[in-house]
Amino acid sequence: MGWIADFLYLLLVLLTSPLWLTRMIRTGKIRTDWAGRLGAARDPGPDGGRRRLLIHAVSVGEVNAVRLLVDELAHRPGAPQIVIATTTDTGYARAVSLFGDRHPIVRYPFDFSFAVARFLKRVRPDVVALVELEVWPNFTRACARRGIAVCVINGRLTARSAGRYRRVLPLVRRSFRRLAFAAVQNEVYARRFREVGVEPDRIRITGTMKWDTAQIADSVPGADDLVAALGIDPTRPLVVAGSTAPDEHALLRDAVGDGVQLLCAPRKPEWFEHAAADLPGCARRSRGDCGSKTGRFLLDTIGELRMAYALADVVVIGRSFGHLHGSDMMEPVALGKPTIVGPAVSDFQATVDALLAGDGLVQTDRASLAGAIASLLNDRRRCAQLAANGRAVIRSHQGTTARHADLLLQLLTASAEHAS
Repeated sequence: MGWIADFLYLLLVLLTSPLWLTRMIRTGKIRTDWAGRLGAARDPGPDGGRRRLLIHAVSVGEVNAVRLLVDELAHRPGAPQIVIATTTDTGYARAVSLFGDRHPIVRYPFDFSFAVARFLKRVRPDVVALVELEVWPNFTRACARRGIAVCVINGRLTARSAGRYRRVLPLVRRSFRRLAFAAVQNEVYARRFREVGVEPDRIRITGTMKWDTAQIADSVPGADDLVAALGIDPTRPLVVAGSTAPDEHALLRDAVGDGVQLLCAPRKPEWFEHAAADLPGCARRSRGDCGSKTGRFLLDTIGELRMAYALADVVVIGRSFGHLHGSDMMEPVALGKPTIVGPAVSDFQATVDALLAGDGLVQTDRASLAGAIASLLNDRRRCAQLAANGRAVIRSHQGTTARHADLLLQLLTASAEHAS
């Protein structure tokens, strides 16, 4: 079956190459770690007699989600050697910044059989934990042949992804059946994992670790420096829009009233120039601009959004007012910021539902965004109520990280017993 997947992958690569190759050249992503993506991972070194756990987190969001889990596992009795694998360049950089001084970081390979075999020969994991999804046919098949247990942690399967899997179910069902377990976030995801082939007795509903990673705090180190560097006026209201998409910047510009400052932080670097064009006169962080006559600011850097959220009077979550599927809103809610999301939140529906049920979030549409922002800016009591309610919801959902650690340690023990 491996050659069938390889043939289909190669055919897909050839047919779509004009699109992805042009985009990669335009955005500079062509200079990625191609050797790593073809399986040439660096050797993690000796395991010191411990079992080796490979945790695969695709990008920044998944890397952040396992931050506490990695620490939890490292401090448990019988701690395994932990290796972190990532796919994207931004995810790799984030993993290095979080774990690079303590754990090996490697690049996860494309799912070509030769790349997977090369990767597994170099990394030599005993157990593999896939964060959220990332169940690939050749990878799971190669692990099964080598006696490597594979599981999914913090699992989620959106309606959009489930629909894609159903279209190719004969090709992927066996991959899901190979999972030792799937620890999923809620019953909806559990049902979808069953539908694509996971054995019902191997599904665990554990909640999402992102509730645990939400750091409840009243301030963020470096936030005051960001104010000074950008020239933000602390006497005037500030709306911070995080993880924004190209079709939202003009909307946000027009939704923020006179006398109110707006800081936009686009989700992807390739969207920075588009945002700057939609925010005339904006002060750009990347250029070192200080002060803006229009009261518009562009955070066109990576890794500073949390500091920006700490400055906000109101937060608007990007990628939720257009054709995309939302962004994570836990961070500003945990910082006690009144937070607004749009209607397009399917990738974070469970989180949105929990926060709305606890009256810790505001949801609106494009037509009503300006009114929702103005209403919050003019009602401090309502803002304080939202902040308190949102933090209460977060606290009530925490504890998932420890449950995941228990499951992984049990699987590592079972794997060792099976090997012996």
